[in-house]
Amino acid sequence: MSVVASDTNTERESSSTSSTYNGNGLTFQSDNDTLSLRVRGRLQFRYANPGIGQPTELADFTHNAGNQFGINRARVKLDGHIGVPWITYDVEYDAVDQRTLSATLSFEKYDALRFKLGQWKVEYSRERSVSSGGQQMMDRSIINRIFTLDRQMGASLYGHVDKGGASNFNYWIGVFNGSGRGEYSNHDGEAMYAGRFQWNVLGEKVDFNNSDIERSAKPKAALAVAGAKFKSQFTRFSSSGAGNLTNFDEGEVEGQYDIAQFVIDGAYFYKGLNAQAEYHEKEIVDLANDNTQSTLRGYYVQAGYFLSESIEGWPEPLEIAARYGTYSSNNNEHDDHFFEKTLAFNYFFNGHENKLTAEISRVSLDQFDTEVGDETIYALQWDVSF
Repeated sequence: MSVVASDTNTERESSSTSSTYNGNGLTFQSDNDTLSLRVRGRLQFRYANPGIGQPTELADFTHNAGNQFGINRARVKLDGHIGVPWITYDVEYDAVDQRTLSATLSFEKYDALRFKLGQWKVEYSRERSVSSGGQQMMDRSIINRIFTLDRQMGASLYGHVDKGGASNFNYWIGVFNGSGRGEYSNHDGEAMYAGRFQWNVLGEKVDFNNSDIERSAKPKAALAVAGAKFKSQFTRFSSSGAGNLTNFDEGEVEGQYDIAQFVIDGAYFYKGLNAQAEYHEKEIVDLANDNTQSTLRGYYVQAGYFLSESIEGWPEPLEIAARYGTYSSNNNEHDDHFFEKTLAFNYFFNGHENKLTAEISRVSLDQFDTEVGDETIYALQWDVSF
């Protein structure tokens, strides 16, 4: 018995853990490196007037929410590895709405061939793939709500291939339930298929981020195309889960809507300048109503620049950014066209880990080329990660 106790004590000593904090999370790691855990938090405080957010239909323009101040996001993130460094996990929890946003297990031994399963934001559009804590603007553009695949449960193959020079690209291929966050079933028995191919044009990998905080000494650029195909009773997805776009009722039958969509996007970084743009199309066929077809189209262009790179005396941490976005559809008799114009100023105390954003955004709605609604939103936000 004494021998067994001695072996047990030795095993416990060899598997002790250490903890460190470097400003980007508290990390616990076993001495033999078989297990690691990093705990991070993020708080996002926002004041907005009016506080309704981006209007999505005509009635929103007549609703005055008044001044609003509150905690827009409060996130807890856990990540690390299990057994070996290339088997990793990631969990993100939203404390404001009390829901698990992401939970994944990934196998990443080889850069060119990786695999993960669980629930996460599908790598589809660049805008949605950029974390809300790393955005250039407070919110994503008005077209995001229409075209995003958001969080889904599924499995994916992905990788980064670098053969030198322009032979540099990323890819993602996945199969998902297609029912949105928190849904373990795809209801209609048919999966969502999605894929993205990104060419890193100038030979350097371009990650999902905004703002050229590092002041890239060499230009970086990426061009990408992505697509998705699925049947569902839902026509839109968000962090809240699955739902339906304006003028699309919840499906009368499972798999009522046959949906195919694609996006082309690009990004550029150089000496304090970051620009990106996306063009989307989405075709929705209503199988329960004589195969009625609706096509939605939208795009945005966005750019930010640290003027200190060109103007002496301009504060080095201060970025100015602007965005124009629009989308339209042929799914109703009103011939709606939404427009967004946004101007923002970001002051980076510590990169995206601690930043202050001031923003003014105007959203308008045209019907038959006549403006029938408009709203201007003023907002101030402090985003801090720890």
